[in-house]
Amino acid sequence: MNAILHAILLSVAMMLIVVALNVVIAASIFKLINKNQVSLIPKTSSLSGPTVRFVSRRAVFSWISLGWAAFTASALSATAATGRFMFPNVLFEPPSTFKAGYPREVQPGRVDTRFKERFGIWLVHDKEPISGDVAIVALSDICTHLGCIPNWLEDAQKFKCPCHGSGYYKNGINFEGPTPRPLERFAISLADDGQILVDKNRKFQYEKGEWSNPASFLRT
Repeated sequence: MNAILHAILLSVAMMLIVVALNVVIAASIFKLINKNQVSLIPKTSSLSGPTVRFVSRRAVFSWISLGWAAFTASALSATAATGRFMFPNVLFEPPSTFKAGYPREVQPGRVDTRFKERFGIWLVHDKEPISGDVAIVALSDICTHLGCIPNWLEDAQKFKCPCHGSGYYKNGINFEGPTPRPLERFAISLADDGQILVDKNRKFQYEKGEWSNPASFLRT
C-alpha cells in the first residue's frame, strides 16, 4: 500500500513540474506580445514608428512542442510507474528442500563445499561431537555472530568468518572470535532414490541440545 501511494505521489509531482513548465513558457510568450515587443506576423515598419522585433512561427511552435513533449514524457513515466505496481514482486530463491547427491560422494573427513553458493550449506562427513559416530551433517553457512558468511579454510581445517574473526571447527563448534555459539544444522535424511535430502525448513542448535536429534545427522 505504501509503495502504491509513493508511486501516485511521484506521478503527481512529475505532472505538476511539467504543467509549471508549460505555464512559464506560455506566460513568457504572451508577456512579450502584450508589451508589443514581439510580433508573430511580420509587419511593415516605418522609420518614424516604434521598432518591432519579429519572432517566427517556427520558434513559437518549437517552444510549444517542447512543452508538449515534456508533458507526454511525464505522462508516460507516470503510467509506467503506476503500472509497475499492478504486478507482484517475485523473489526467486532456491528451494528449501533439495537433494545433495549420494552419501558416497561426500568423502570421510572432508567438507563438501559444492552446495554453499546456491543453497548456503556445507556437507561435512566427520565424527559426531556428541555421540562419536561418523555421520554426514548439513551445516548452515551463516555465522552465528552477526550473520556474515564464513569460508572453509582447507589448510587450517576450520571455518573462518572474514567479518569479525569468528572461527569454527570442522564439526561446526565455535572456538575463537566473538561468535556466541556453534553453526546451525539443517535436517538431513535419505530420499527414496538413495540421495541425501536436505530440509532447510528445520534447524538444529547445539546449545539447545538439538544435535542429538536423529534428523540432524545422517549415519554412514
